[in-house]
Amino acid sequence: MKKRINIRMSGLGGQGVVTSAHLMAMAAAHEGKFAISNPFFGAEKRMAPAESYVRIGEEKIYDRGELVFPHVVMVYHPQVITMGKSYTMPFYSGIKDGGLIIINDDIELLTEEEKEDLAKKKVTVYYVPATKIALELAGTELATNMGMLGALAGLTHAVTMDGLDKALQDRFGKKYVASGGTATLDEAIKKKFAKKEMLLQKNLETIRRTFDEAEVYAKKNPTFAVNVS
Repeated sequence: MKKRINIRMSGLGGQGVVTSAHLMAMAAAHEGKFAISNPFFGAEKRMAPAESYVRIGEEKIYDRGELVFPHVVMVYHPQVITMGKSYTMPFYSGIKDGGLIIINDDIELLTEEEKEDLAKKKVTVYYVPATKIALELAGTELATNMGMLGALAGLTHAVTMDGLDKALQDRFGKKYVASGGTATLDEAIKKKFAKKEMLLQKNLETIRRTFDEAEVYAKKNPTFAVNVS
């Protein structure tokens, strides 16, 4: 059976969760893989719960909609965990055995019960201070999603840096047309920089930093591997 990885991204409105899913799917397509991304959210406003799903595989993918059994769960904001701002409770509900959780923070957020539950399923929990890195390298928290994508790619190799670079060029370097709140967010990001070239450079630097750090982690932990199927 050919491999496929299912990714659930959970965050709050305005964090670029929808954009992240689009970029992952576009990066996969550039590498000759099949991919489908779709968002899931209620009120389209900042700080409201938002989710996106990405399915990447070596064969055509026909199912879409809510992703119930992910290999990877990405948490873009601590409140997804600490305040239950998630459409699935607990936030890691349905994660497959041997899966991966990526959390945007540098402090422990899980309870002892949650850690025990995940340990039974042999799930790896990886913390990455994506917002801090985005502020350091890009000068804006709007690049947080880039840091999260870098960590995802570095840990799973679901896509490469080259694929992400091409996806960024497609999304921000050309006449990409988005709708609704996503379009508004894209415009806010573009206005943060004087030139699109600067936007692309800063986003790529953010992705590269977290990609490299995640890849080092994966190499230093030889038993780590996302159980894709």
